[in-house]
Amino acid sequence: MPTLAFDAQFRGDSVRILAGTDEAGRGPLAGPVVAAACILPEGWMPEGLDDSKKLSEKKREALFSLITEGAVSYGVASASAEEIDRYNILEASLLAMRRAVAALSPQPQLLLVDGSISRGFSLPARAVVSGDALSPSVAAASILAKVTRDRLCLEMDAQYPLYGFARHKGYPTAEHKLAVFEYGPCPWHRRSFLGFLEKDHDKLAAALAARRAPSP
Repeated sequence: MPTLAFDAQFRGDSVRILAGTDEAGRGPLAGPVVAAACILPEGWMPEGLDDSKKLSEKKREALFSLITEGAVSYGVASASAEEIDRYNILEASLLAMRRAVAALSPQPQLLLVDGSISRGFSLPARAVVSGDALSPSVAAASILAKVTRDRLCLEMDAQYPLYGFARHKGYPTAEHKLAVFEYGPCPWHRRSFLGFLEKDHDKLAAALAARRAPSP
């Protein structure tokens, strides 16, 4: 669980403003990758803050409100499905994080980046593996990114209800893969993530035929 002591170790005379950044949505077949960056007041974190993946949807929503109300500054940005296809998911994730950091005011003197890569930022940045489980700043960013992306998936579902985005949030579930096989991709889909359509063609065709077969 994140602790104030973790972020405190990075503060000093040259680092008074510390921010964390994280992304949500690297694995899905559809939708953008969403990133957030967050500056929390020194010595403060909302009760119950943790890695967004460890929290229920209800808890994430509650923390989202606490973070946006209590943060010194935060930014949320994304990289589109088209940018993911153009650059690859890693580069698109870093692009989204850089966009989120650019929205911060004031700009931090040090940035903690969830993961093992922290290149391309215009300010000092340090990669922190499992940062969303260690740093309050990164954990707060992870919640902002996750909640924002989940809300976007509801909008995607309203536009294209055949794919079930509200349920699986774009991730490659059996239901989602079969829907893409049956109806083809929609504009939200990442074309570079759809290799399963060829690889699993026979299996998907059999599953679709079984679903369409009349009940005995």
